[in-house]
Amino acid sequence: MALFKKRTAGKPGEWYYCLEHRKVEEGPECPAKDRFGPYASPEAAGHAMETARERNAQWETDPRWHDTPGTGPREG
Repeated sequence: MALFKKRTAGKPGEWYYCLEHRKVEEGPECPAKDRFGPYASPEAAGHAMETARERNAQWETDPRWHDTPGTGPREG
């Protein structure tokens, strides 16, 4: 008798984009470290890389994430 049951993250009806296999998957097919999600639909999961690129671009141009020298909390 095992002390702990092996659990997988995710469940059917949740969609993921697998970074290793470069495909949309339903439920927990691949390890969490290899996927983006969950997404509400397979179409949204299919656009995962585009969504990530857009979010990265927003982050790179967001002044809240790039302190001006002398104004950040790490000055000291």
